[in-house]
Amino acid sequence: MTGSSRADTAQQVRVRPDIAALAPYTPTASLEVFAAQLGRPVRDLIKLDANENPYGPSDKARAALAALDTTHIYPDPEARTLRAMLSEYVGVNAAHILAGAGADELIALILQLFVAPGDAVISTPPTFAMYAFDTPLAHGRVINVPRRDDFSLDVPAIEAAARDSGAKLLFVCSPNNPDGSVIPPETIERLLALPLVVVLDEAYLEFSGAESFAPRVPQTPNLIVLRTFSKWAGLAGLRVGYGIFPAAIIAHLWKIKQPYNVNVAADAAARASLADLPALRANVERLIAERARLERALAAIPWLRPYPSRANFVLCRVTGMNAAELRSRLAQEHGILVRHYSTPGLQDCVRISAGTPEQVDRLLRALREIGETYA
Repeated sequence: MTGSSRADTAQQVRVRPDIAALAPYTPTASLEVFAAQLGRPVRDLIKLDANENPYGPSDKARAALAALDTTHIYPDPEARTLRAMLSEYVGVNAAHILAGAGADELIALILQLFVAPGDAVISTPPTFAMYAFDTPLAHGRVINVPRRDDFSLDVPAIEAAARDSGAKLLFVCSPNNPDGSVIPPETIERLLALPLVVVLDEAYLEFSGAESFAPRVPQTPNLIVLRTFSKWAGLAGLRVGYGIFPAAIIAHLWKIKQPYNVNVAADAAARASLADLPALRANVERLIAERARLERALAAIPWLRPYPSRANFVLCRVTGMNAAELRSRLAQEHGILVRHYSTPGLQDCVRISAGTPEQVDRLLRALREIGETYA
């Protein structure tokens, strides 16, 4: 179907014009889909394109899933046991915590709560794409304030945008996806002085060594902190995240969230993960070590320029060949999947997730072989 015929069909069935014109978000595919596309068995593939945890869930989480016998019963709509455990984990009273079907659901809920038609929301690209993707769905308008060349925030430009647009929300990610940089605490303090709500996405915090701002939330009426089990706990496929909210904000979120938004499997696995922290933290340390090894090894390749990262991935600018071709050759010739970017600020970039030592070894061998053809 052509673009014009799709538009005609959308008009005929009275789809919202802004959604009819919206460009679709393109997420990474599953291993099974990639295997079919590449004509390789799943076991031959290495998936380093979505910042997933290659070690998967903890043993206790796997056992909790295997023993689950309540899939025919709706989950607790308040996820009370999970929130009580999260209270201990983040050091904030459970009354400030709301669990969600991934942090993605909470981003959409925050926008739904605050944004009236035409309201402005500030994003700081390159960053996590869902902030800008979800805003128009809530009838808001995105004000992009690009990051500097080193991916640091342009704070004076953010302040000017907040003043000029009257924005209600500012989304910032630390460590930032896709480059892995951490926002200095004094910068966040400066942003909190703005007349808007700062949504601080700490999805990769466990890999950073940085201090969370979550304990600050109860005393900071314009701060929201988002966290997730997807990365450090290996639960990306179960979609479970949580937010820490000021009392005046969370009271309204309870009104609008779906009643059974965290399914029983996600709830059980998240609770078991919090009961198995030493094992999961050991996996985090392994991934930090492999991230550091990746940074050193990639920096030694003349046609690659990695950026410093404090997440579980490394963003790398490709300087000696086409980045899309590199991504394709890694997949087609070696069965290794990495993320390719061509958007503003990320031209000729690939992002590579930290894997197991064996996966990183295979990636580095593949890069050396590919590089030999460009010598």
